[in-house]
Amino acid sequence: MEKLMTTPFILLHISVLLVIVMIIITFNYKKKTQLHFVFIFLMISVLIWSLGQLLEVYYMFFNNGQVSYYLITFYFIGVSFTPAFLLLLGIIYYNGTILFKIKYALLFIPSIISVVMAATTEKNHLLIVTYAFKNTDIVLGPYFIFHNIITYLYIVIGLSFLIYTSFKTSGFFSKQSILIIIGVLIPFSINILSSYQIIPDLPVYITAVAFSISIVLILLAILKYNFLNVMPIALNHILNQLSDGVIVIDKSLVVLEYNEAITKICNIANIKIARNMNILKVIEDSALKEDNEQSFSSILKMVIKNGIPYTFERTLETSSSIVYLNFVISNVLVREKYYCTTLLVKDITEIKNKMEEIKRNQEILMEKERLASLGHLIGGIAHNLKTPIMSISGISNEVVALGQEYVAAIKDSNITKEDHLEIANDIIEWASKISPYCSYMSEIISAVKGQATQLSTSSEKFFTVKELLSRIRLLMKFELKKNYCELKENIEVSPYSRIKGDIGSLIQVFNNIITNSIQSYNGENGIIDLNVILENGYLKFFIKDYGSGMDINIQNRLFKEMITTKGANGTGLGMYMAYSTIKGHYNGKLTFKSKKNKGTTFIIEVPLYKEKNNET
Repeated sequence: MEKLMTTPFILLHISVLLVIVMIIITFNYKKKTQLHFVFIFLMISVLIWSLGQLLEVYYMFFNNGQVSYYLITFYFIGVSFTPAFLLLLGIIYYNGTILFKIKYALLFIPSIISVVMAATTEKNHLLIVTYAFKNTDIVLGPYFIFHNIITYLYIVIGLSFLIYTSFKTSGFFSKQSILIIIGVLIPFSINILSSYQIIPDLPVYITAVAFSISIVLILLAILKYNFLNVMPIALNHILNQLSDGVIVIDKSLVVLEYNEAITKICNIANIKIARNMNILKVIEDSALKEDNEQSFSSILKMVIKNGIPYTFERTLETSSSIVYLNFVISNVLVREKYYCTTLLVKDITEIKNKMEEIKRNQEILMEKERLASLGHLIGGIAHNLKTPIMSISGISNEVVALGQEYVAAIKDSNITKEDHLEIANDIIEWASKISPYCSYMSEIISAVKGQATQLSTSSEKFFTVKELLSRIRLLMKFELKKNYCELKENIEVSPYSRIKGDIGSLIQVFNNIITNSIQSYNGENGIIDLNVILENGYLKFFIKDYGSGMDINIQNRLFKEMITTKGANGTGLGMYMAYSTIKGHYNGKLTFKSKKNKGTTFIIEVPLYKEKNNET
């Protein structure tokens, strides 16, 4: 018994117990995946291998070196199936999960053949001619060469999958990779040394011990350092499928992982990124435009220290273009302990360009609508100005005639003093009629000038309800009169209530709505009510007509798109831009109620401006 208790033999006992413990641990794992089940089968194979050789050693020791071919067949089940399950493990570890097909079942055919050869080797000696304790005393059969080729092929491919996946997902120097590398080298080296008798007198069961240790190390590498909640290669595939760039760094700002999207961004900037590279080095080599207030270094250190996610933008300037990037930096915690920091990098160049395009288009639309409104306005103004101009022209002609009459009267000795006074009074009377017409034209010109002034949201402008309504009356006077409509006002607020903003843009909205109300009567007489009330700090203007109203399909789309009820005579810009103006320029609301053939009411709500020192 003392001769039996050598160090390798003791290790064989330990390996058997260790594999049994590992099987129990893996079997009791609650959320088992394909990888867990394949691992269990792999460890069962190693257990059969180790246990069979252990029993064979005891049998030979107590039977004076006599061999039990039943035990050889038993342990050879483990020897034959261990490489196949190791290959299957590597395939699943690489792919994350697989669909079991015929091709995977075919992998086990060489294993079955080897077991059959082991069961018949006592008679045909194709696998083993002579079995012994020491590798130098074993005489191998001709089939053993084929068995070894298949075994090494399976082991090399399976372990290659494990090593490649570990490097790909965790890096070369990670704990996982180191454990797997050690786990690969131990059995592979010992198996070669033992099978080809490079080192003499090695016990035949030393390979089983080496494989037991290897399986334990590989299991620890996968279970402990990847948790098996998401398979490592699957996680890597997920990262690469993200359209946003992802960089994973540790506390010392070293790059642990990144995806293909970030590689594309780096290619645009003509910079290099690699694992185990300091992220600050990557940033320094880039054309990223630094913010004067906060550097990348300070932001990263702040997030790692405080654990509060941080979002910011940077501009990447290249030789051919400008790229806008959005960064989101946050920590990853595992069981409330710091694990790593992620940088989510999104290319927002297209979004920025689209926003600029939308802004330009909106400005163009606003300008078109403003010009269209001014076109209608100027047509009315021209008609309104024509009347006072013709009147002034008539008055001037009359004054000239009176002046000529007065000149003639001076030369006529028969003209009395009273006649002179009568002619002078006529001249004064006709001349005095010019002033009201001039005042009216002045008001018209001021209103047009206000409408033509470029809209500005940055300047501080204020106007009163009185100013607003007086300009609306003045500018809409001709349009109302021409279409036989009457504007009735009911003002329930102080005429000196103030509104903050540009009066011209708000008049444009009112003119547009009132014009639509006029047109809803289709050339017939009509009344348009304009009511003003104060409610919850908002001035509410109700513009109500009793015309044709709107169809329900028009109502559903009115403020959402450019739509018109006027066919070729309308652009659909008016109400669309009116809604944008009230909401964007005045922080107000524009709503409506309409019934077909009953009329329409538009409600404009704008905040009442209150002086900070006088909130009453």
